[in-house]
Amino acid sequence: MHTLIAYVRSARPDLTNRQMALLLLVYLTPGPHTVRALAASLSVSKPVVTRALNTLGAFGYIRRQKDESDLRNIFVEPTDAGREFLSEFSALIEAANADKAERDIRGAEPLHS
Repeated sequence: MHTLIAYVRSARPDLTNRQMALLLLVYLTPGPHTVRALAASLSVSKPVVTRALNTLGAFGYIRRQKDESDLRNIFVEPTDAGREFLSEFSALIEAANADKAERDIRGAEPLHS
């Protein structure tokens, strides 16, 4: 909860759960990643994945690369901007965990700062 509150308060764009799941799949699982494989991983249609990837691409968090050996395939690849976003999101998680540990020690849980 504290991580998400901090995320909403940040200047970063709000990602949907689907967009975040796709982003994490691209960054945390071995590639190459295709729209078809990503859709299968999430049990959703390819158009659903394409719409989410359009948004992630507009933010610069992923890039699409044509498969030179089969032009029907498009690979989805990480970017530096996406790595930065996930690194900052990870820092929000770590800060929320540290804050929770401190609140547990003090026995208090204020939500607003």
